[in-house]
Amino acid sequence: MRKWPEYIDIFEQYLYQLSFETVVTPINPKLGLFEIRDPNDYPVLYSAIIGAADVFVTGDKDFEDVEVDAPAIMTPAEFVRIFAY
Repeated sequence: MRKWPEYIDIFEQYLYQLSFETVVTPINPKLGLFEIRDPNDYPVLYSAIIGAADVFVTGDKDFEDVEVDAPAIMTPAEFVRIFAY
């Protein structure tokens, strides 16, 4: 909403067409699966991994250098460029 207020309606319509599943973050995630600069971000990506997410979309620059086999880590712009057209 903050970055692209003119696209809110289009983006919401697109999101409603996607399938998704809720994944609960464990209280004590297993550590050491990957390295990340901000330790507060670890549980977020950990949840995507244990939830078998295909894609993890984030604008947080702390995820740019993280190396995991899956999910694919993309910025919102990358995701839209690949999947919205």
